[in-house]
Amino acid sequence: MCPGTTVERRAEILGEKPAFAGTRVPARTLVDYLEAGDRIDDFLEDYPGVTRDQPIALLEPARDALPGDARADR
Repeated sequence: MCPGTTVERRAEILGEKPAFAGTRVPARTLVDYLEAGDRIDDFLEDYPGVTRDQPIALLEPARDALPGDARADR
């Protein structure tokens, strides 16, 4: 695993399905939570081994792919 890696695939962990680095939590689980209407905080509460930075980093490419006028300024 490389430092700063968000998701990794390792044969011995979930048969190489993408998992949050350093955990056995499938990355797909975050998507399932969000599709169900849950918040990232709900996901993190249920999976304390995942850091807040990991799901944010996983979602950043999708956010960055949105046209500028489609992104809400914070």
